[in-house]
Amino acid sequence: VAHHDGRAVFVRGALPGEVVRAVVTEEGRVLRGEVEAIHSPSPARRPSPCHEKPCCGGYEWLTLEESAQRDAKQEIVLSTLEHLGRIARDTVDVRPVLASPRALGYRRRAVLHFTRTGLGFFERGSHARVTVHACPLLAEPLFDLPGRLAPLLKPLSKDGEEVHLLAEGDQVAFSVHLKGPVTARHVEAVEAAVRTLNLRGAVLVPAEGSPRFVGKPVLKAVSPLRPEVPLFLRPDAFSQANAELNAGLVAAAVTQLAPRGEDRVLELFSGNGNFTFPVAAVAHDVVAVESGAVSVELAQRSIREGGVRNVRLVQGDARKACEALLRNGQRFDLLLVDPPRTGAPEVARWARDFGVRTVVYVACDPASLARDAGTLVTAGFRPGMLQVVDMFPQTRHVEAVMSFHRSQE
Repeated sequence: VAHHDGRAVFVRGALPGEVVRAVVTEEGRVLRGEVEAIHSPSPARRPSPCHEKPCCGGYEWLTLEESAQRDAKQEIVLSTLEHLGRIARDTVDVRPVLASPRALGYRRRAVLHFTRTGLGFFERGSHARVTVHACPLLAEPLFDLPGRLAPLLKPLSKDGEEVHLLAEGDQVAFSVHLKGPVTARHVEAVEAAVRTLNLRGAVLVPAEGSPRFVGKPVLKAVSPLRPEVPLFLRPDAFSQANAELNAGLVAAAVTQLAPRGEDRVLELFSGNGNFTFPVAAVAHDVVAVESGAVSVELAQRSIREGGVRNVRLVQGDARKACEALLRNGQRFDLLLVDPPRTGAPEVARWARDFGVRTVVYVACDPASLARDAGTLVTAGFRPGMLQVVDMFPQTRHVEAVMSFHRSQE
């Protein structure tokens, strides 16, 4: 952020403390700058480890050293809590940032788009598509898969919207999301890709109707902190992108939730059970609510194969599920929420009406966390611990786990 004629200018590509020459343009009421030259670089600046040109928009912090990235992310979360949530940082138990074991090669999941010449990502600052042959942030089994997969999926390029890649260990699967129905030509191309590249399987996802499986696209992992329970992944369903740091994320949430043997836990936006089964290992029982049918199906399979007896899955919208539980007179001791980027605006009301003593909020967007944290404090919950988790090195994206405790009357 720079200043020009008394106004703030948001300069893309510049780092704090640098002296740059930038072209300033006005977008509505906002001034933005585009760097033309760097006269005095930051000590934290480095050459980008990505050799693709032009650069895609997904990894905008490649030129910033990792330690500086983590410091910036901690400050972003804390300052957003202060400005949007009105929560002073000295009222929060702030823990050191949990760093990723790998700064590169950590992503086991990626979303690609069809381009005129292959597969790629969106260009920085636009929806133009940049063809990518290999990506240094992708886990080793996926590193050069975009370039190897693209020619085999060329018959789907006009009908396909996205291609999702997924790896678990050395297992690899992908899904193709289509604009219309699945055809025999699509199946033939995907079967050839799975066979040629020796992949586990693929899912063809039509615009309407049921998906079509090729091979065995469901990958088997281990539930974090609970190795006796398998965790199942599919490329057309959500899973945490950083597999190695996921265990740290789950551990932070379970530590802050601190379930006891007699506690009833309500988990909202539970996905495939990433947090569910570690929590259920300690709590009396867990009611897990998830809207995605595929994720619920995967969690059900974990329950069957893992012999889990104290988890009840509810498929549906979180708000509607909470209203139904309240009408039935349900009460819970603990509430765990892992919402999408839009947050959980009604979390304070749910926490109050269910009578929970602790809320743990897993956030992928600092602004949503801050807004919802503010409502929790207003509803009588005090801030507890904050753990920032650097799940996405080389990007501005950050995860945070924050707890809130009911104030004693």
